Amino acid sequence: MILQAAAFWLLAGATIVSAFCVVAARNPVRAVLWLIVSFFSAAGLFVLLGAEFLAMLLIVVYVGAVAVLFLFVVMMLDVDFAELKQGFLSYLPLGGLVALILAAELVLVGSVWASAEGAAALRAAPMPDGLTNVEALGRVLYDQYVYFFQAAGLVLLVAMIGAIVLTLHHRPGVKRQNIARQVGRKPSEAVELRDVKPGEGIGE
Repeated sequence: MILQAAAFWLLAGATIVSAFCVVAARNPVRAVLWLIVSFFSAAGLFVLLGAEFLAMLLIVVYVGAVAVLFLFVVMMLDVDFAELKQGFLSYLPLGGLVALILAAELVLVGSVWASAEGAAALRAAPMPDGLTNVEALGRVLYDQYVYFFQAAGLVLLVAMIGAIVLTLHHRPGVKRQNIARQVGRKPSEAVELRDVKPGEGIGE
């Protein structure tokens, strides 16, 4: 129990510190690296809670895809963040107001959830006997909500195809591969035989 408490406070402190460094870092590359540290710390908290599936999902999706992709985009685009931050102070009052509203909503939702009837029993609900966390989630997802899961997959597929169609532009003058032309090519079209005499080169 002492080891679990120490691990919790260590991971929670690392998550808070790294999240603060994400906001306070002036270099966007360092901000993304601190964001990756925050994701790893949050994944450790999920493991302590017994939700290993969410921990691996957080690492694979957010650390392996989103954060690394954002880091590559920042490094390749070479965005001038100094110019973007020039008008930051003018939006600071509005941003602070929005942050206070979001914090008040989080406190309200958390207090209502904690004081709701039967909330303590739901928080202490045991796992099904003989089932791991991943297997229990899989049974719920593919049994009760299978149609919603498939519909979400179709929506994501349509969004991916739409993004490819909207960003695909055929520029003139760009050489493209023609598989049918390559397969149907004859030896006479591919090889040119010349009789070169000794001491003479091949002219244009």
